[in-house]
Amino acid sequence: MIPRYTRPEMASIWEPETKFRIWFEIEANACDALAELGVIPKDAAKAVWERGAFEVDRIDAIEREVKHDVIAFLTNLAEHVGPEARFVHQGMTSSDVLDTCLNVQLVRAADLLIEDMDTLLAVLKRRAFEHKNTVTIGRSHGIHAEPTTFGLKLAQAYAEFDRCRARLVAARKEVATCAISGAVGTFANIDPRVEEHVAKALGLEPEPVSTQVIPRDRHAMYFAVLGVVASSVERLATEIRHLQRTEVLEVEEYFSPGQKGSSAMPHKRNPVLTENLTGLARLVRMAVVPAMENVALWHERDISHSSVERGIGPDATVTLDFALVRLAGVMDKLLVYPENMQRNMDKLRGLVFSQRVLLALTQAGVSREDSYSIVQRNAMKVWDAANKGGDADFLALLKADPGVIIPDAELEAVFDIGYHTKHVDTIFRRVFGEA
Repeated sequence: MIPRYTRPEMASIWEPETKFRIWFEIEANACDALAELGVIPKDAAKAVWERGAFEVDRIDAIEREVKHDVIAFLTNLAEHVGPEARFVHQGMTSSDVLDTCLNVQLVRAADLLIEDMDTLLAVLKRRAFEHKNTVTIGRSHGIHAEPTTFGLKLAQAYAEFDRCRARLVAARKEVATCAISGAVGTFANIDPRVEEHVAKALGLEPEPVSTQVIPRDRHAMYFAVLGVVASSVERLATEIRHLQRTEVLEVEEYFSPGQKGSSAMPHKRNPVLTENLTGLARLVRMAVVPAMENVALWHERDISHSSVERGIGPDATVTLDFALVRLAGVMDKLLVYPENMQRNMDKLRGLVFSQRVLLALTQAGVSREDSYSIVQRNAMKVWDAANKGGDADFLALLKADPGVIIPDAELEAVFDIGYHTKHVDTIFRRVFGEA
């Protein structure tokens, strides 16, 4: 991913230096296990740890000649270790190193993403409680529906990202496996206890059965989860973008001093951060289908997946890391305008209570069909008047309608906003465990 959308903590996981360091730890830990089993001299394992070193540039130079990255690494490592290097990579195959390393990197990336998620969840919880009772209009199909609160909107986002966090934890666990099983995964030339030792040293679990490569259904699930998280990022970002439209302006991204919105129009304050998040979510989701296609490999192994993972591994995790941190910043500084929320809700002069009127009429003995007809004919008058700049009032029209057999006092009570917010505490307890 380009530096513009890259944070150094995540980028460092995918740097060549980090990759080769993990390769070295895999090989050196395998030597320790082989030494304990008496397969190689203990002095040889000690020499690997003490003299083992590598240079990225040298490995690249060797690879240009031998056309094999693991062999290039082992050649460079041998230049430092000396004669004892002949005991390195005993009974192993390249995939043992490559696949185990990739999973270490994916686990570390998941750890950062989970940290990002915790930060975002904390922000969403704080802002949800801040606006728990800030009444706003709920919309369906983009049209005014019934009242809700802005805190409930944020509670929904919190619940969604809390599920995303659980998915990330599960994906991390699923991909945290190690394979040191040799050619075609049979352990013919290496003891399974070596795999167990390396796995423990690297914080992984032994792969129950590998075909020479770690099965890619694990990775497919990992990247699928990243795609779902990205979609949740986009969902919240899209909500903010809609609410920031000039005609709505119920919330707004923080506009910092000195910030400029347009090269042509000095007045502009655009939702550029949430628009950016929408685009970044698309980039993360681009990794999902290739990861799925990587599952089907030929027989015990091929490397059709390799070139794909070199791209999607860093790109998807780096991009999602950046997106989650950016979203947390957006929500932390989000400007909220309760007055505009109330003004928008009042635009249709009481129409948002139409369902309560419908229910009250049925409770009073009017058939549902007749109740619907009565409510709708008065609602359409308000709707048409509002579209023409008029000020028809829903409650006044209902009081004047002979079909509305509800006493005025009871009808007025139907227009109490409290009906729509009375269960906010219940929902908050469900989401946060507290109200």
